[in-house]
Order: sequence, then structure tokens, then C-alpha cells
Amino acid sequence: MPEAFLLDAVRTPVGRRGGALSGWHPADLAAHIIQAVVSRAGVDPDLVDDVILGCTDTLGPQSGNIARTAWLAAGYPDHVPGVTVDRQCGSSQQAVHFAAQAVLSGTQDLVLAGGVQNMSRIPISAAMLAGREYGFDDPFSGSKGWQERYGSVEVSQFRSADMIAEHWDITREAMETYALRSHQRALEAIDTGRFTAEIAPLDDFSIDEGPRRDTSLERMQGLKPLSEGSRLTAAVASQISDGASAALIASESFVRDHGLTPRARIHHISVRAADPVWMLTGPIPATAHALKKTGLTVDDIDLFEVNEAFASVVLAWLDETGANPHRVNVNGGGIALGHPIGATGTKLLATLLHELERRNGRYGLQTMCEGGGTANVTIIERL
Repeated sequence: MPEAFLLDAVRTPVGRRGGALSGWHPADLAAHIIQAVVSRAGVDPDLVDDVILGCTDTLGPQSGNIARTAWLAAGYPDHVPGVTVDRQCGSSQQAVHFAAQAVLSGTQDLVLAGGVQNMSRIPISAAMLAGREYGFDDPFSGSKGWQERYGSVEVSQFRSADMIAEHWDITREAMETYALRSHQRALEAIDTGRFTAEIAPLDDFSIDEGPRRDTSLERMQGLKPLSEGSRLTAAVASQISDGASAALIASESFVRDHGLTPRARIHHISVRAADPVWMLTGPIPATAHALKKTGLTVDDIDLFEVNEAFASVVLAWLDETGANPHRVNVNGGGIALGHPIGATGTKLLATLLHELERRNGRYGLQTMCEGGGTANVTIIERL
């Protein structure tokens, strides 16, 4: 059987909204990380078959196929194409899947996959808000098929996260305890240098800005709910952030012919979906599907990266899968480190790869909830 190998994965430090990366043009952010992963992997950019980048809200500086723009902004050959992918929060994880599928099909040998998002300059849901100028309040109103199937109920990540908390009986206190642990784990990772190898600094910016040393349960308890009756506060949600990340996926023949040493094998890729109104429950059936497909169990997985869109998402996933919480998001997650939507997929992949190596683990599983109810699962095997 053909194989797809992970040569390297790298990310920028994540900037908080209005922080160190807020003034960067998204194409330059992505170009920086493209240069970093190509250089670290020791490959000739002339040999890259395609560039696939995740990005959402592709307006202004993120429009016009930013994958192509970023590659050219990096100074690399103009014969290499690029394409931009939007699977919402899973965009760059899907970019990795597309890259692996191209390699596994034998149609391409070396593909750069990654993502970029500057949420400071282009706010979340900017594309949806821009539609109002043309008479569309949201993506669903006016669709006869959607209205017949789902009615006019509110479709939002906040409502979904609250619905999950209620359905799984996850209290505000449980979510705040989880959020505090995310910050504590992230700060420990920063202080012990665990992120150093996976980060490509920009000028003198080299440390994630999101984790808060002064946070506490007492401070979280003083925050107002996001809406009346909600169990959610800003403390239990992922942070709005800026960043970029990238990975290189290569075929077995490319690795052999160029004398390269891959760091991991792509063991499994899949994507599943759940109810789009519930939206954020997708990782639960997606994980079950991936484990069944591979014949693995949760106990076979050494490390999990489950994107912390909201604390309730991860806590419900833990409840349903029975995964060991000590193997999940061991270096913190989006609540502490931020969630630059288009870049988070390969950001998590970089963290997963480096932590597997640090712990001498074998299998790592990554999954994340995505708008529309979808969820990607990637399983890598360290080599």
C-alpha cells in the first residue's frame, strides 16, 4: 500500500487579538511559516506539487486564494500552484487530509499543507456579516430546503456549546475548572520550553500570548454569562487569535529518492458529521468512526489533541469516548493558547508531533469541531 509521511510541522507563536501579530498581512504570516517548514524539512521548494492552506473569512488581505499569494510572497517558484480550503475550524486539518490523499493516490509526491488567520484584522464571521450588504442576514435564511428541514432556529457555536453543556449536564464550575487547567498546562509547557521546537519565531516574537498567569477560578466566577441563562462565559471559550502553521506531506518514493527521514506516518484520515444545529458534537462520532476504521481503541492512542473551541465540547467528548484526560491536550489548548481558526488544524498537528516525540509515544489522534457539524480526525504514527 502507498504511504503518506509527515516530514515536519511548524507554527508561529499565537498572537492574541490586537497583539504581536495583529499588524501582519496574512500572506506574510503564511509566507513566514511556509519558508520555515520548507527550510526545516530540507526540501527543494521547486519540487512542491501544491500548496493547500486553510483560511476562513477570506476577505480583504485573506481573499484572492491566499495559499497562492503566500507561496509567492515567500519568494518561491511561480510554477507551484496553491488552493485555499474552508472547512471552518478544521480548514488546515482538512488541508493536511487533501495533501495526504494526493500523495496516497499517487498523483502528487510533495504537498505543503497549512493555514493562516488574522482575526484581529478580519473578525470572525466577517464573510457572513459582509453578506448583509447584499440582503442576506445569515447563510440559511431564504433557503427553502434548509427552512423545511431545520426551521428558523438559531444556528451558532455559542448556542451549540450551551446545548452540549445542558445535555451532558456539564456545570459552569466544571467548565471553569477545565479552563483553568488549560492555562496551567499551557504555562507549564511554555516555561519548560516544550513549544520551542515547534515554533518559528517572527522577529523577537516567540512565545504564545494567550495563556494568563493571573487567571484563577475566583476571577472566572466573576465573569458574566455570554447570554442570559447561559452556562458559558468568555473564560471557557477559545480565544480570538492570529497565527499560521504548516506541514509537509511526502510520498514514500519522494522520501526514498531524496534521502529524507520522515517524522511520522499518516495512519488515518477521515471526516464525519453530526446535526448542524448542534454543530460542535461532530468529534464524538468522528472519533468513534476513526477508531473503528483503524481497529484501534482509545487506550492505543498515546496523545489526543481535541480542539478547545469551548470547554463543554472537550468535556462531552471525554465523557462519550472514555479517553484518559491525562492524555488529552496535555500542553493546554485553545482556551489558553488561542484558536486562529484557519491555522489551528496544523497548529495542533505540530504540537501533537513534537509531544509524541518528547514522550516517545506511538499514536496521536487529533480532532476538532467545525461549523456545520463536521469534524476531522487525523491519526499519526511516530516513526
